[in-house]
Amino acid sequence: MIQESVKRLLHHVNNEDNHTRQFPPSIYMAPSIMRDLSPSSFNPLLVSIGPLHREDENVKAFERQKISYLINLMSRINSPQEDILDSCMQKAYSVMNEIKGCYIWTKTFTDAEIAEMMVLDACFMLEFMIEMNPLFHRNSYMGKEPQFDTIMHDLMLLENQIPLFFLDEMFQCTVMKLRSDISFKQLIKRVIVCNNLFEARLKFNNVSFGTNDHFLSLLHKCYMPPDNIKKDHTNTIIRSAIDLDRAGVKFKPSKDPTWLMGMEVKQNRFPCFFWSWNRPTLTMPVLFIQDSTEFLFRNLIAYEQSFQTQSYVTSYGFVMNMLVNTQDDVAKLEESKVLVNITGSNEEAANMINNISKNVSCVDSYYEQELEILNKYCNNYWPKHIATMRRTYFNSPWRIIALVAGIILFVLQALQTIFTIKS
Repeated sequence: MIQESVKRLLHHVNNEDNHTRQFPPSIYMAPSIMRDLSPSSFNPLLVSIGPLHREDENVKAFERQKISYLINLMSRINSPQEDILDSCMQKAYSVMNEIKGCYIWTKTFTDAEIAEMMVLDACFMLEFMIEMNPLFHRNSYMGKEPQFDTIMHDLMLLENQIPLFFLDEMFQCTVMKLRSDISFKQLIKRVIVCNNLFEARLKFNNVSFGTNDHFLSLLHKCYMPPDNIKKDHTNTIIRSAIDLDRAGVKFKPSKDPTWLMGMEVKQNRFPCFFWSWNRPTLTMPVLFIQDSTEFLFRNLIAYEQSFQTQSYVTSYGFVMNMLVNTQDDVAKLEESKVLVNITGSNEEAANMINNISKNVSCVDSYYEQELEILNKYCNNYWPKHIATMRRTYFNSPWRIIALVAGIILFVLQALQTIFTIKS
């Protein structure tokens, strides 16, 4: 029994695929502890890219439509279609080991099946991006087709990716023969920038990509902090947006931030004894809450939880989870113009923000310094007691009315006492 176990383990150790990997796999199933909370955030709705969802029933119908995209792409190029497809397939076989090394496989496919799958998916993606790109004359999408948003959604899923280096190879074999003046980066740019979570523009032109990259990892790189942003161990817990507001903290949108997800606490540099003159301001990126927000956050965080990369999106999610407890917190951030809720329901937005960090670990924080400044301010005498008073007496119209009535009654009684003494 021991010998049989040793043989099985040796088989895994000596597996050819494990020795041909130059980089850790970057395309895989999301961790089950995250997937079980929201399977719909990870499953493609319409189109399967790559092998992980190839057998899903809901994507099989679109496989026929991929052929039409392939035909459209071939018809654009002034070369024999057989020659174009031959060069594509040769390229697929020449980088087969690199393609295999990008995935954690859930089913066994032959090299021929992998090559055909990759070429078809890559050509579909290229034609889709051509059709929605104003740089090309013949556009059929331009955001008007019903399938447009669904395809854009599916192209950003962690489990639904194609290696970017191979997509670039297919670009060289096809699109470059059509328009040599357009770069691969120009073609794919719109897919990335259309999936931005924030109001500020993505600095996509500064992003570089390597062998293990794909569309989701490119979006992740667009949010990368600069080198001077230091991470620290997560140990500070702050109050919600409403409680911070009661203590005197203001919220403002970031203006031209060096880091798209950056937050900064701004305070007066001189000592002040008047609470209202010394209130800090937390500047934040303007976050859009819309239909795509939850699945993008979940896929970016799942990517961070499983791949050897920095967890700055997870860190941002933890801060937002602390700031938002109820729909009142969402309303306060909306009022401060640091959050735009397109869904319309503050309660749904609050639930989404609270849920994206569930079952997720966050060891490092990129906001620890800012959180400590806010905590120190809120624990000072005046902010602490004023926040308590506002929470106790000013958190509802009836309590305000009761407080005002009590003050008026006290003043009237005091006046009555004074007049009685004088008389």
